[in-house]
Amino acid sequence: MTSPKSSALTGLGLSLPVLAAPMAGGATTPAMVIAAARAGAMGFLAAGYKSPQNLAAEIATVREASIPFGVNVFVPNPVPITAQEYRRYADALRSEADRFGLTLPADPVDDDDAFDDKIDVLLADPVPVVSFTFGLPPKRVITSLRRAGTVVAQTVTALSEARAAADAGADILVVQAVVAGGHSGTFTPDRLPEAVPLTDLVARIGAETGLPVIAAGGLATAEAVSGVLDAGAIAAAVGTVLLRADESAASATHRAALIDPARTETVLTRAFTGRPARGLRNSFIDRYEEIAPLGYPAIHHLTSPLRKAAAAAGDADLVHLWAGTGYRHARDESTAAILTALAG
Repeated sequence: MTSPKSSALTGLGLSLPVLAAPMAGGATTPAMVIAAARAGAMGFLAAGYKSPQNLAAEIATVREASIPFGVNVFVPNPVPITAQEYRRYADALRSEADRFGLTLPADPVDDDDAFDDKIDVLLADPVPVVSFTFGLPPKRVITSLRRAGTVVAQTVTALSEARAAADAGADILVVQAVVAGGHSGTFTPDRLPEAVPLTDLVARIGAETGLPVIAAGGLATAEAVSGVLDAGAIAAAVGTVLLRADESAASATHRAALIDPARTETVLTRAFTGRPARGLRNSFIDRYEEIAPLGYPAIHHLTSPLRKAAAAAGDADLVHLWAGTGYRHARDESTAAILTALAG
């Protein structure tokens, strides 16, 4: 990473401009983060859906390896849902839940993923890098983390978000294209980001803000990585291509779906969580997307028991098979080998 804009990461000793992106829900493991760093890259632990105690334990595990690493945090950006809309969708899903003997939450469950408590963990035991997604944290949080010696990265999907992040004091922007797997980091989940090619988005945002940019979304080949670096990114973040890595904890059902020839496309859906996310198309999406309401995190909590039961049973048609458009490049190799190959 020799770009003059890369000063925010130069002290971390990275030699590969490819990072292991955080994948909440279990796929990212401390072993993956450690393997990425030992290859000369860096990985991010995913704080999403973990308790502050579990996050602290993962940080402690990675810190023992004496490596550079980051932690990604979901910023509370709730999408309200009425009780009537929630129950309408819950009623529609009841037959699916009955197959597994499940009782789905009767009323909306809204929480902030223990945001303040996780920030307390990160201030009490500062880590090299903290990234945020789903929204912009309060400026006081960014200021406190930077004072603690942490580099702050903000996920953005549009120029307007990038400007807001720069004004709030972010050190780095993680520019995410609409083709990225998993949840979109958009600040406005009711309005999808414009489908701008990642190289164009990187160049535009980098030039407008003057901040270093990490590119993310659909990057699964050395050529794609080279393209975003040529566009001005200091690094590329990859996730989907690591789902079948040796160190990944993605479910066997998810791993198998990535190489299933019957899975021919990815789509953006809100059917699983009430917030737009990209995954492999399956019958759950086909059946429920048109009637699925926006409503995060309530819809996430509604479908979570069903998704977990289906994954355990090997029923890929009821699972959120998060994947970006480069999913066919996911390989059964070590994290180190995959990242090294992508660096070219």
